[in-house]
Amino acid sequence: MIRVILTDIEGTTSSISFVHDELFPYASKHLPDFIREHHHTTRAVSEQLAIVAEKSGTDSKDVEGLIDVLQNWIAEDRKEGSLKALQGMIWEQGYRSGELKGHIYPDAADYLQRWHDRGLRLFVYSSGSVKAQKLIFGHSNEGDFTPFFSGYFDTMVGGKKEAQSYHNILAELGVEPKTVLFLSDVEAELDAAEQAGLKTAWLIREGDLPDTDRFVARNFAEVDALLRKR
Repeated sequence: MIRVILTDIEGTTSSISFVHDELFPYASKHLPDFIREHHHTTRAVSEQLAIVAEKSGTDSKDVEGLIDVLQNWIAEDRKEGSLKALQGMIWEQGYRSGELKGHIYPDAADYLQRWHDRGLRLFVYSSGSVKAQKLIFGHSNEGDFTPFFSGYFDTMVGGKKEAQSYHNILAELGVEPKTVLFLSDVEAELDAAEQAGLKTAWLIREGDLPDTDRFVARNFAEVDALLRKR
C-alpha cells in the first residue's frame, strides 16, 4: 500500500513555463545588483560565491566575473548547488515583495490537500534547492501549501536520474520502497526511482501520450485513481 508520495515540481505540480519564463528570467534580471549589494555584507552570499569561484576558476575578488559565470550558468540551466542557493535568495525577495507567485496546477493543489487529509505523507524532490521549493509552495497562486509537506529533498541527496539518490531518500524516510509513489514528468528519473524499488507515475500534462507499459497520468486526479486501486 502506498503511504508516501514523493513529487517532482517542474512539469508535475507546476508548469515548466513558470520556471523557465518567470523564475529564471527574474533571477537573471536581479542577480547582478543582488551580488553587488550582498557579496561583502551577507555571509551566505559570500560563501556561495567562493564556491562559484572555485568551480569556475574565477578570481574570488572579481565580482563582475562571478556575475558573468552565474549568468552563463542560468542560461545553460546548470544544476550547480551554489547557483541554486543564490537563485533561492533572489527569489525569496521576489516572493516576499509580491512580485512572484509560485505556480501550482489546480488539480495538484486539490489532491495534495486530499492526500494529506487522508494521512499520506507528502515529500518533494526537485533539482531546485529546498529553499526554492518552500518558496514556490509557500507563496503559490493556490495559497500556502507548506503545511501539507513532511519534508523536502534536493540534489544534496544526489542527482534525480541516479538510483542511489532514491536509496538515500528511502534511508532518510525509513520506509519500504514499495510504499512510496514517485511522481515526475521525466522518464529517466522514473527509471532511477524504479531501480530503487519505488512505484512511479509519469505525468504528461501536454502532448501525445507515449506507447508504454508505464503508468501515465494527465493530472493528479488520474494519479489518485491509481492510488485507490492500490
